[in-house]
Amino acid sequence: MKTTAHPSSTPDPTPPGDFLLATCQGGAEDVLARRLAIALPGCTRGAWRRGAVSFKLPPGGDPSPADLDRVRDELVFARALFRCHGQVHWKDDAGRIDALRARLPGARYDAVHLYPRDVRTMPTAELVAGVALAAERAGLVTAFPGATFSTAKPGDLVLDCLADSDDRWWVGWHRATAPSTCWPGGLYPGAIPGDKVSRAWLKLDEAIHSFAIEFDPASRAVELGASPGGACQRLLEAGLEVVGIDPALVDPVVAALPGFSQWRKRARDVQLRDLRGFDWVVSDMNIDPVSSMESVGRVVTAPGSRVKGIIATLKLPDWSRAGALDGWLGEFRGWGFRPRARQLSTGGREVCIFATRSGGRRGAARGSSVSRRPPGADRPATPRADR
Repeated sequence: MKTTAHPSSTPDPTPPGDFLLATCQGGAEDVLARRLAIALPGCTRGAWRRGAVSFKLPPGGDPSPADLDRVRDELVFARALFRCHGQVHWKDDAGRIDALRARLPGARYDAVHLYPRDVRTMPTAELVAGVALAAERAGLVTAFPGATFSTAKPGDLVLDCLADSDDRWWVGWHRATAPSTCWPGGLYPGAIPGDKVSRAWLKLDEAIHSFAIEFDPASRAVELGASPGGACQRLLEAGLEVVGIDPALVDPVVAALPGFSQWRKRARDVQLRDLRGFDWVVSDMNIDPVSSMESVGRVVTAPGSRVKGIIATLKLPDWSRAGALDGWLGEFRGWGFRPRARQLSTGGREVCIFATRSGGRRGAARGSSVSRRPPGADRPATPRADR
């Protein structure tokens, strides 16, 4: 799906806010801070909680919405990123309206995103309705149905309300552009239907929407580590012919679907000549990321490979392994692909890399860092029942 921005007459708030605030999966705060220091030099780390970190912009540093899009992409582990005006707190509903008026600059918004710092405590419908009413009474949004209080449209000016507690929020704004910036908190609003065989279906569904992936009809895809088959199920629904590689059997529901076949073996045991006929490679294996990279690289650098797209999920046994991400992205470039990375909101401690063929040379990664296996690389990462 392609994302098309619609024109908006709503101007950016003035002043825009001296802080940035990024949300993330709990535990990724330090990773986020290190990546921001590189993506936007001069920022200093401010207040933080588990799942949220604020950053003071340097004097004279005023990133444009386009700059923030670039920074958000480079952060990888940020679910949401917005210009922050600080915290508001109140004692009653009337106080909330006064607090919003006092903290926010004179601006009107196209949409309001309310989401919790702890995603385990999603806001109730009643609370969202209360925020909608408070924002309207504070003069921050147009009357219903002009403003939305859930998914925004590309181009919308979005009021962010990050709930730290029932009576305390961080507030700010961002301009909706990429698909994930249209979702409250960058959290994928999709759900897994009851007829899907595993959560891998939902993760791939989020990746397809997050990266706006479009598949050509009748393309062939291979999934490495396919069992029990949730991701294969999603690929088949997109009209692809799918081969699943895994020693373990896939779910019978998937095995019976037209266009699917399984090779019951490990990916590294498949003959190179059999890896030539695929347009897409999908991988989400519960093994060390170095081993995952080797398996993907073996397919895309096989003699005669025609692969034009990769969707690879790399597990992180611990957060320190996130420091290797830029090196892994470099491996994709060495194979001749343009990679983009994002930690999906439906996944665990892992990162999803989407890469398309750039026309560069193939096979450049042989003998590079993916073949230098760290101690324990053959040991599986912490198992997750999401396949």
